[in-house]
Amino acid sequence: MKLRPAVIELVVSDMATTLAFYRRLGLDVPAEADGQPHAEADLGGGMRLAWDTEDTIRSFDPTWSPSKGGGHRVALAFACDSPAEVDAAWAELTGAGYEGHRAPWDAFWGMRYAVVHDPNGTPVDLFAPLPSA
Repeated sequence: MKLRPAVIELVVSDMATTLAFYRRLGLDVPAEADGQPHAEADLGGGMRLAWDTEDTIRSFDPTWSPSKGGGHRVALAFACDSPAEVDAAWAELTGAGYEGHRAPWDAFWGMRYAVVHDPNGTPVDLFAPLPSA
């Protein structure tokens, strides 16, 4: 048996609000998906990012509930072309009202990094390699 990754799925509270966030990150999601219980975006290379509403999950798993506690179990990362683009993306997203979790910083592993939360609290990392010293 040979399995291959194909879909990353996120459970969302509000589809339209969530998709607006991911459109700002450059994903192509049709407007009519805002009112649907399930939506997908092609990430290329055979990968898709999918969103399902909480009600959709409960339709086949009535005992499902959002995780409790302060940690997260999934995070997404979006590559930027430069450290300046990390800063610009952070400013644009937080300026639009999305929660900034970690303002841009130069990480010890050689990248400019920042973390914002999508409308459901999912961490979304923004990163770019730092210029070589």
